[in-house]
Amino acid sequence: MEEFSTMSTILCEATDRASEDSRYSFEDGVHTQVWRLLSGMYPNGNLIERRHEQRYPYPRLISLAPMKPDGITPDGDALTVAGKHISEGGLGFFHQEPISHRLAIVSLEASDGRWLGFLLDIHRCRFTRHGWYESGGKFLRAVASPLAIAKTA
Repeated sequence: MEEFSTMSTILCEATDRASEDSRYSFEDGVHTQVWRLLSGMYPNGNLIERRHEQRYPYPRLISLAPMKPDGITPDGDALTVAGKHISEGGLGFFHQEPISHRLAIVSLEASDGRWLGFLLDIHRCRFTRHGWYESGGKFLRAVASPLAIAKTA
């Protein structure tokens, strides 16, 4: 957190040095640009985390199978979404079309090739400026992945 409180000072100093010294390296320019992005995202140096669980980047493709409100009965074809982050309690992801279901089974591929399934309560969705949707939800329970079942059949 201390880094963010001095972000403006560092950014100004780095920009001044870069403009004064034409011998400044490419890496220093990258450093300056990254700090410029961060200072725009956190202008007051505050990084407020509302969540109680650590989130981890999850840049993987995910199979999402819509379920009826009972959480047991499939309700339509699965779609592929792009993972954003994962925590012990839930998952965030991007998708191109609106999702009309509140419950879905998400299938995540483990490093050993097995498919892990989770019943997900999708409780958050927003449209991004880039034409995609960003959604997230809470894991309700571990379930059998439809992909694991299909693979063994």
